[in-house]
Amino acid sequence: MEDYIIDVRQIEELQMIKDVPALEEILQRAKVNLVRGGQVALVRPDVLGNQNRFDTFTTLDEWAAYRKNVLKYLI
Repeated sequence: MEDYIIDVRQIEELQMIKDVPALEEILQRAKVNLVRGGQVALVRPDVLGNQNRFDTFTTLDEWAAYRKNVLKYLI
């Protein structure tokens, strides 16, 4: 199964405008990928457009911790 890629720059933008439904949609897709046996990769694009992977999680516990952190100040 392919990795589900989360662009943290997009997450940060959605946090700034407090778009909780869009954040939840991204997080739900990540969860589905984990349940199906995939991994979730966190990437941050550089100025050249290259995606620099800086974290990966493979369990629902790691996903839940990330979700909690993403939504910490929004709900």
